[in-house]
Amino acid sequence: MSSRIGIVGCGLMGTEHAKRMERAGGDIVAGVDVAPEARERFADTFDADVYEDHADLYAGDIDGVVITLPNAFHEEAAVATLDAGLDVLLEKPVAHDLASAERVVAAARDSEGFCMTGFTMRFYAEVTELMGRIESGEFGDVTHVEARYVRRDGVPESGWFIDPDLAGGGALVDVGVHVLDLALAALDFPAVEGVYGRTWAKREDIDVEDSATALVRCDDGATVSLDVSWAANADPGQSVAVRGSDGGALLDVGDGTLRVYDDADDATRVETADHDWLAPEDEAFVDAVEDGAPPAVSDVEEGLAVQRVVDAIYRSSETGTLVAPSQNAR
Repeated sequence: MSSRIGIVGCGLMGTEHAKRMERAGGDIVAGVDVAPEARERFADTFDADVYEDHADLYAGDIDGVVITLPNAFHEEAAVATLDAGLDVLLEKPVAHDLASAERVVAAARDSEGFCMTGFTMRFYAEVTELMGRIESGEFGDVTHVEARYVRRDGVPESGWFIDPDLAGGGALVDVGVHVLDLALAALDFPAVEGVYGRTWAKREDIDVEDSATALVRCDDGATVSLDVSWAANADPGQSVAVRGSDGGALLDVGDGTLRVYDDADDATRVETADHDWLAPEDEAFVDAVEDGAPPAVSDVEEGLAVQRVVDAIYRSSETGTLVAPSQNAR
């Protein structure tokens, strides 16, 4: 029997998730949105029941719920859905601030359902290839990861992404969390002992940061450098570079390539299958709901680890000091 999926937030992202989950074999049976026009479009597109309040979902026959609301509304919807014992795909980041994210994770720990964070890149073929090589020990001890997500001109011009109350931040929580998640995954989500970070708000017409940099030191001595921008005078790109005692790799997420380095002069380019940007994650969620077991990657505990480092970056930028993330061990 197909997984019966409900979408909370029927705008662009909710609709994109629903299309791909339907192609993956999921049954889109319900949508929730406060906007009547969004509900009407969703009902027409998917022949689904629609509601104004997410609480109305739980009276129906639902197996899994996708939450694509602005960050500040993640907690209310996610906690209620988890309390109902349903599986959840929660768009990244977990929440708009650390305290809210911790409450979501507490609900997930007590729930019969699972909760995964919507870090789409974790499901890409080239990322899976990289993580497999790290886990096999091919690179030896991984000592440093460079994580970069830089746009030349990609500042959202309007909407909740540049509203600090709704988003909880700017470029760091929008795009930076994607590559920070990859960097921490490459190190197997170690405890973090210190973060030194800086954010910049160079755009006078927005109230959130447009750029951020950080250096993260883990308790085993490994480090992460993070470079994030919505608009930078630099080459754009999304990449993660891994350095180890026996080798390394450069993952270019933007063009889907993986280059592997060893003691030889030349790098080896690893070919992986092409993929849609959102489909691998949505397929994993549909399969997990049907199997009754969470996906192997991107659970909400990992999302919390990312959020703790993000919180430390903001606090370090405010104080100009090295900051230890709050309760940073998984």
